Amino acid sequence: MKYGKTLRAEFVERKNRFTATVRLGGELVTVHVRNTGRLSNLLVRGAEVWLEVSDNPSRKTKYDLVTVRDSFGRLFNIDSTAPNKVAREWLDGRKFDLIKPEHAYGESRIDFYMERDGERFLMEVKGCTLVRGGVGYFPDAPTERGARHLRELARAANEGYRAAVCFVIQTDGVSAVQPNAEIQPDFASELERAKSAGVEVLYLRCHVEEDGITAITENTSEKPETSGI
Repeated sequence: MKYGKTLRAEFVERKNRFTATVRLGGELVTVHVRNTGRLSNLLVRGAEVWLEVSDNPSRKTKYDLVTVRDSFGRLFNIDSTAPNKVAREWLDGRKFDLIKPEHAYGESRIDFYMERDGERFLMEVKGCTLVRGGVGYFPDAPTERGARHLRELARAANEGYRAAVCFVIQTDGVSAVQPNAEIQPDFASELERAKSAGVEVLYLRCHVEEDGITAITENTSEKPETSGI
């Protein structure tokens, strides 16, 4: 996926979950942060960032902060809407007969429902922006919703769906994601239960540029017998 017009800026400070101050062309500007996670490893004073320019004249902020270069020189896409778009582009190449986003199942809306040759699939997408020592971790902030989705996927697998959780890794050079038990212990335990129920764990590796992010390949964890996404 590619953004429209983007501009380079310098990160100054995060004002709250939704906005930040950047230096753009020598001027301090308030921008929208398109991610409510902590991002404490990325949004540091002086970091090089890229903004997408909005064409909506009624918005309070003219720019969305979408890409950050970390202290090691790596580009990170921090746009929380990007993982589903990247996953959809990847799914479009998997020869499904039907792909339906935002599918109601149980008490949740699962990101994608698919059909192929009479089989039913469910896939939940999680974006990963936290990297330590070359390994991705999810989540970077508490998320009861994430643990609930795993329980729903395990239930779906027991009901005959081919179910998967797909971690979209929003930087280059990382091939797998570990549960961040320090932040959300029950996410780690629910992930193990989901895998035991037959839920496939996918790691979608990506290439990130200042103005976009593209899926390049996928890896899997221990691949259960019911896999096939």
